[in-house]
Amino acid sequence: MKFNARLILSAACLTFSSMVFAQVPDTQYSQGISYISGGVGEEESQAILTESKQWPLLLELSQLENGRGVWIFGAKIKILNAMNQVIFDAQADGPYILINLTAGQYQIEASYQGSIQKKSMLIQGSGLQKLPIFWK
Repeated sequence: MKFNARLILSAACLTFSSMVFAQVPDTQYSQGISYISGGVGEEESQAILTESKQWPLLLELSQLENGRGVWIFGAKIKILNAMNQVIFDAQADGPYILINLTAGQYQIEASYQGSIQKKSMLIQGSGLQKLPIFWK
């Protein structure tokens, strides 16, 4: 009986230790504003989407390629405050970027392969806001 229990426990440990669990990428900072960027691969995407519930802003970055939308990485993201000052400047490491902005009005400028998208954004005091940015 003890042998069977040890065998089952050992098999379970081997099974779980061989599974790869994606973690949320490390928090980074741009001009004092924390952000997380990534989402390359299904596991990392799911980890970021789960984490997004604790952040005020989620940017989703994609483009049209061969007639369909595809996720992108490498977009340059700038955020300007209500006084038109750049308060955030970073490059996305994947199709998702979580940004910890305080409540207020912002202008998002996202550039990818020479094309710039501009979006106005009002961050409210609570809850996640998603902003898809799509290049044609």
